[in-house]
Amino acid sequence: MPEKILLAVSYMESRWDCNGGRISTAAGFGPMHLTDGDAVSGSRRDQVDGLSSSLHTLERAAELTGESAERLRKDPAANIDGGAALLAEYQRALGAPPSADPADWYGAVARYSGATAEETAANFADEVYEVIHEGATRMTDTGTEVTLPPSPEVQPSRSWLARLDLPHLARADAVECPGSLACEWIPAVYVETPEGGYVNHDIADRPNSQTIHYIVIHDTEEFYDAAIDLVQHPTRPASWHYTLRSHDGHLAQHVRTKDVAWHARNWYLNPKSIGLEHEGFLAAGGAWYTEAMYRASAKLVRYLAGRFGIPLDRAHILGHDNVPGLLPEKVEKMHVDPGPYWDWAHYFYLLGAPLRPDGDSGTATVMILPDYDRNRPHYIGCDKKYPEADCPAHGSASIWLHTEPREGAPLVQDIGKHPTGESTFNVSDHAARAVTGQRYVVAERRGDWTAIWYLGQKAWFHNPQSDPVAVPSRTRMAKPRPGLNSVPVYGRAYPEAAAYPPDVEVQPLVPLQYTFAAGQSYTVGLTTTGEFYKATTFDATQHKVIRGTLEYHQIQFGHRVMFVKSEDVVVTEA
Repeated sequence: MPEKILLAVSYMESRWDCNGGRISTAAGFGPMHLTDGDAVSGSRRDQVDGLSSSLHTLERAAELTGESAERLRKDPAANIDGGAALLAEYQRALGAPPSADPADWYGAVARYSGATAEETAANFADEVYEVIHEGATRMTDTGTEVTLPPSPEVQPSRSWLARLDLPHLARADAVECPGSLACEWIPAVYVETPEGGYVNHDIADRPNSQTIHYIVIHDTEEFYDAAIDLVQHPTRPASWHYTLRSHDGHLAQHVRTKDVAWHARNWYLNPKSIGLEHEGFLAAGGAWYTEAMYRASAKLVRYLAGRFGIPLDRAHILGHDNVPGLLPEKVEKMHVDPGPYWDWAHYFYLLGAPLRPDGDSGTATVMILPDYDRNRPHYIGCDKKYPEADCPAHGSASIWLHTEPREGAPLVQDIGKHPTGESTFNVSDHAARAVTGQRYVVAERRGDWTAIWYLGQKAWFHNPQSDPVAVPSRTRMAKPRPGLNSVPVYGRAYPEAAAYPPDVEVQPLVPLQYTFAAGQSYTVGLTTTGEFYKATTFDATQHKVIRGTLEYHQIQFGHRVMFVKSEDVVVTEA
């Protein structure tokens, strides 16, 4: 069968990674994602047993190739042979020719997705052919450079799809997503609780009531089915707008974009954001953040950003780990997903907004931009049984930050994340990390080392000209106004006290525990005026938006964004 088909299908399923023989969220293994329901047990077994029979493919691949199940799970070459054998069998079952032309394999590719609805199968196959059109190159998790040259001339024969005889996906009118994606409506609950409260979101009228500034990228830390159950649970005070499935990029919407989901653990950001949950696990080393899911997510975000006027940059497209704590006591417990293995550079390429340098070696601000596949920092904590063991080597979007310009120097400290201790190399500890797309002001340069202002201190990272992990990037930057020794930073941009009507309790402007001192500067991501959304009742007619005149700048203060009052700082162009 055509090598282009094998390469493109594997890229969609695993990004050509072997994932160390680890099982996927859909019980799959290896670069071709051969699925084995017998490899799971306990409550997860019930979920796998509920999947389409076409997802239980490893046993059939063993029959077709004569390979053992063990080799198909762990040996990449055997796994690829197994995937090829399955595709060839699907092609024969359709009555399609064993053609050397990739265009003739559309039906087999659609079936390989394991989708149970025609639209989802077609989405997967269309993306496979997009990969063939565009080509792809990357270094896999085993250190192997793989290239699929672009073939824009290949035009798939989509007529084969009908022979799969799959049912159509019921698409409710409530669903908000581009027509090119298969989306379904699985509503979050909106009910009063016996204690007089309610769950799990707020009815609103965005963007008429409030501007949507952000899209927040989460990972589920659950399997897809468990996440769907969670958002429908009548007593759980958590919700988000969309969930994306890993193995095929399938998309479900739960909360209308006009309404406020409870997803970011920051009440200022919740009313001004849309939350996307991606099936996956932060500590899994990037395993099964699939190309299918990246592409579906990027299409959705591009659609939402265009609809609501959200700029495609890292000041507006945030990870949950970039959301600030609302108050000092909230900082330590803020979430850390999607973590260092989310490939932000690739994601922004798919968004059509690739991250590129802007400026020269003397530019005062830089963007973090390591080569994801070759940037393999040391992490621990990926194995819960052995928390001090090294994580498997894998590409990463993050870099470590040190107190001095030398290898082995201590990591910088985050007094909010670690009030009484030091930063660690744990994969879930971002206290001393900067991540792709974030922009910082340069504090100093010494040889191959660069220091940035970070949480009130100089933070050093190795940045040789021959292999840079940060590039010049012009943007606005803020520094304390002359005469001020320091200015407070906030986890929320709330209005001044005079803006609140008598029936709404004034929300105090409580600074976070950090120090933004004279002599330091931080990049500015956006400028806004204070708002507070009072929504404490099931009856949405009682909700109110309080708007003030107090102006704030959002700054990249550490790993997370924070806010300063514009009256406290001077803003200039880098």
